[in-house]
Order: sequence, then C-alpha cells, then structure tokens
Amino acid sequence: MANRGEIARRVFATCRRRGLATVAVFADPDAGSPHVREADSAVRLPGETAAETYLRGDLIIAAAIKAGADAIHPGYGFLSENADFAYAVRDAGLIWIGPTPEAIQVMGSKIESKRRMAVAGVPILDRLDISEIGEKELPVLVKASAGGGGRGMRVVRTLAELPDALASAAREAAAAFGDPTVFCERYLEGGHHVEVQVMADEHGTIWALGERECSLQRRHQKVIEEAPSPLVDRLGGDLRTRLLAAGRAAAAAVGYRGAGTVEFLADEAGGFWFLEMNTRLQVEHPVTECVTGVDLVGLQLDVANGRPLAGREPAMTGHAIEARLYAEDPAADWRPQTGTVVRFDVPAADGIRVDSGVADGSVVGIHYDAMLAKVIAYADDRETAARQLAATLRRARVHGVTTNRDLLVASLLHPDFLAGTADTGFYTQNPPADLLAGTGLEPSLAALIAAVSDAAAERGPLLPGLGSGFRNISVGFRQRRYAIGVSEISVKYRFDRDGLTVDRGESTAGSDGGSAAAPAGPPATPVTLVEATKDQVVLDLDGVWRTFAVARFDDRVVVDGALGSAELRRLPRFADPAGRMPAGALIAPMPGTVVRVAVAVGDTVTAGQPLVWLEAMKMEHAVRAPAAGTVTELPVRVGRQVAQGTPLAVVTDD
Repeated sequence: MANRGEIARRVFATCRRRGLATVAVFADPDAGSPHVREADSAVRLPGETAAETYLRGDLIIAAAIKAGADAIHPGYGFLSENADFAYAVRDAGLIWIGPTPEAIQVMGSKIESKRRMAVAGVPILDRLDISEIGEKELPVLVKASAGGGGRGMRVVRTLAELPDALASAAREAAAAFGDPTVFCERYLEGGHHVEVQVMADEHGTIWALGERECSLQRRHQKVIEEAPSPLVDRLGGDLRTRLLAAGRAAAAAVGYRGAGTVEFLADEAGGFWFLEMNTRLQVEHPVTECVTGVDLVGLQLDVANGRPLAGREPAMTGHAIEARLYAEDPAADWRPQTGTVVRFDVPAADGIRVDSGVADGSVVGIHYDAMLAKVIAYADDRETAARQLAATLRRARVHGVTTNRDLLVASLLHPDFLAGTADTGFYTQNPPADLLAGTGLEPSLAALIAAVSDAAAERGPLLPGLGSGFRNISVGFRQRRYAIGVSEISVKYRFDRDGLTVDRGESTAGSDGGSAAAPAGPPATPVTLVEATKDQVVLDLDGVWRTFAVARFDDRVVVDGALGSAELRRLPRFADPAGRMPAGALIAPMPGTVVRVAVAVGDTVTAGQPLVWLEAMKMEHAVRAPAAGTVTELPVRVGRQVAQGTPLAVVTDD
C-alpha cells in the first residue's frame, strides 16, 4: 500500500476479507500509526516529510519488492495520480491497482483533460489566458494543473490579488504535487459540486455508480459529502441521466480502467460543467458504497486482475452522508492543529460507519493532512441520515486536539443543508463563528464543571447534604484558573455545611444541594450541584439534570456532555510575568516552515495584514498583524522551521 492513515486501513480491510496479505510503508512519524500495526508486514521509508518518503516512488517500489508484494494500491493523494509512478510500478513487474498511466497522464493535466472533454462533448469551462484577465473576467479561480484536494487553488476577486495568488498557488502545487503549473478559469459563485463515480474494466464496460454532492467546502476542500445529490433530486427531470452519461463519456474518452471520479460544477438551472477527473479512489467513496452496496476497493482489485464487471450497473438506494473530522480550528481561519490524540471514540450505532486513520495516542504532526476520520451515516432518507450523523458526532469523544466536530454538527442541522439548497458558498454565507454561536458547551459552565470535578478528584466524591470537607469555622474561597483558547476563566469555590459553593464575586443561588454560579458573567439559569466525582459531574440547570463526563491528561481537563464539549487548560494560581509575550507579538499558531516574509523592520502595517506565511500539512497559512503599527522585530527568515508559539514578528502600536 503506497499510502498511509485512513485509506491504508480501508484498503487493508478489503484485503483481509479476501484473504490477501498486506504490506504497509511508513515514514518515521508514522512508525506507531494504526495502519502500520494492522498490516501483515511493514517497511520503513526513512525520513519525515512526504518528499522524503511517500512521494519517493523508487523507495515504495523497492519496499514492495523487498516484502514480496505483487501489486501496489496507491490510495489517494501522494503518488496516486502520478503517471510516472504508475509506469514505474508496471515496469517493475508489479500490478498497478489503478487506471492506465496513459489515462492518468491525460486526466492529470487539467489543461489537456479539458481539451479532451470538449472533443468528447462533455461541457467545460473555458481556460482563461492569464495575461488577458481583466475586470470583466473576475472573479477567477487559480488552479493547479496537477493534483487536487483544494491545494494550489485560489479565488481572485480583484486584479491586485492576482499576482500573489498565482505565486502562492504555484508554491503550494509544487510542494504537494511536484508540479508548479497553474491556470485560471471563470469562477462561478454559488454553484454545486456534483461528481459521478465511474468504474470501468478492460473489456469495455463502464459503470456510472450514481452521483455525489460535495458542495460544503472550505479552502476548496470538501467537508461534507453525500449520495445521491440533493440538487439532482430537487431539480429532477433528466439531470441525473445527463450527468451519468457525461461521466461515462469522460471515462470512455481516455480508455479508462478502474475507479475514477468525474467532477462537475452544476447550477440551479440544471447546467453542469466538467472540472476534472480524479483518476483514483476518492476520499468520499464510502457514501457511494453505502447507497449501491458495492465494495469499490474490491472492484478495483477485480479490475486490476483482469476480471470483467459482472451483472447490471448498480443503482442507488437510500441516502448516505459523510463528514470529515479534521484536527483544525474553524473559528481561527480553519487553522490546522497538531498534538496527540489522547482519546478517539466515536460511538457505534446502526447505520453509522467510521473510517479512521487515528487511535488513542496517535500524533497529528505538521507533515500530513489533518483529517482524523470520516464518519458516515446511511438511512432510508436524507433528513434521517443527517440527524443520525449529527447525533453521533455530538456524542464522539476526541481529546487532545481541537477539531471541527461542533461545526460539522451545526452544518448538518442548518436549515439550508437540511433543505438541500446549500451550495459551495455555504461557509462564506455562514462563517464558522456565526454557525458556532450559541452551540457547544458555554466556556464559563465548562470551567465550573472542571473546577467541581477537580475538587472531587482531590477530596473524593461530592454529594449534597454530606458536608464534604465541612469545617465549623468559615473558610475563604479557593480559586482555580483555566484557559479555553486565549480566554482565561477564574472559578472560586469553598466547602461549607451545604456542600460545595462556587462564587465569582457575585451572589450565588442557594439550595439544599449547595449552589454554583457560572464563572463569568451572571448565570443565565440557576445552577445547583447534584453530585460529582473526578470523572463525572451532575448539575441541576434550572430544573433539568445534566450529566457531564470529565477526562484529564497532562494539564488539560476535557468536559463532554449533551450540551457540547470543551477542552480547558489548567493555569497556575499566579501568572509568571517572565512568560508573557511582548505586546503586539505575532506568534506561530502551529509548527511549520516559513515560506514567505512580506515585510521588513520599520514597515507600517494595518490590522489583519498578512506578514508571514507558514507551510504546514501541505498548505500555506498566512499569519496576520494583530494590530496596526510598525514592525519593530522580525526574528524569522524564509526556510526556517518554527515551533508553535515561536515569535515571528512584533508590531508596535504607533
């Protein structure tokens, strides 16, 4: 398996069912990964970065030969759409579980593939001459010719943005795919991303296994995918027939063999245009498997062995929705997160499938994609699938890294999504901060729960009326300090004859069970302690009992419950002045490599202006000025590796 993580585990699962032995390859950071442990054999690829390991076709082929493998499955990403690698695998006498190198070569160039599609009668968006782009062509989309996954793509709305967008997209494309070639095409606002799953054998049979819709995207990367497409269902008529026919025509135009996906941009009038063809298995393939009942990896193995596609073309039944669970902070410009996944637990349920690349103890580093898992719900109808998926995600326990879980829940339950009208502009029209407002566990309540649980961890279970720690002489309040993100919350509490009282310097609502007021701002509802242990806290919130699970690791406390989850960091009772950053400091939000510095010491900048760019997880991330002022310190340079929290610049308020 020439890949890692979730897709490697997915391919191994089918191989095990078929009695086939498996071989994993792994970079040094992946030595303890689940895909390595689950393989029958594993071969180390020395190095840390993708360029040193998973993008080294020669090393992967040598590993396959050393382990005695007779075939290579490329998965997705890395070398999966690299024609030279496919040729090399074939030349080494190994079976390539994918389309022919010739088809990869044609479809791997978005420029050549569009020319071929136009000849085949598949609708396309014309490529724009970069030198002739003017105001009337705006907005335009800059795209990498080789690759996908949202990398090397930029939306340009003003001519002034175009040069930087071209340069940035080219750097990102070169880093991800080894090819800096980019081009431009017209950008359609408010379109729907609809794609057709095809499977073809070497005997001339081409199946179109229904369509998927993947309109909810951030940074041109898919977040939620489903089959069938709600747009196609809603518009009806012959749209599905035309789409599937176009998918078959695209595959036939290049003599395709194996699994592939033909992607289109569709509009509300029923028109659609070819975007690209992914000559590999897609991340979102599970939704097609759910609605058609086929094993796409199994069909890939069959086709690679020369077997024909037998029987009738499978049709879709029911509805499936997939959510990609990422280690990222959507409210902070979708910033990827790194760290150790201390706990990963998605509850099992009927109609729920989890394809994951991580387990308890897995490390999310800077070198690879931040996707932790795909959670898929399958039901008879779309609304049931959406609500089942949201409920499952809400009950998931993912500790150690910030994730997009709460945003996924809010997206799935948004009226536009449930109505099937959400398009590619969904997160522009509904910014994460708006979607997350009023959702999740309120920070002050989370801090209160953490304080109560920490007290119980020290003193034993706390039960109303038992006078836990009661003293005849009144004692003052103890204080605990927590941080959620950059916000600090202080909670004061004491033990008295009523049990545990929590105070924030404001009045508390008394009752027989002891009272607790919210730790920041006046309590929205009366809060009373019912019982608490180090692992669980039960509160009476205005007459409704709520149970919260509490977990600890290092200096962190994680609170999970029906109202949401929160991860808090314990703070020392008194802050250390030596640990404070200078005012106006611009710090690295994640580990990464500095790829661009746009200012010099003495430059005047505005609030929010991008000053430094970091490359991490195969994407570029702009770090912006925290306030207007003058750059007075700039301790970094291009090429430097920086740790999270490293000062990148200091902007002094004029």
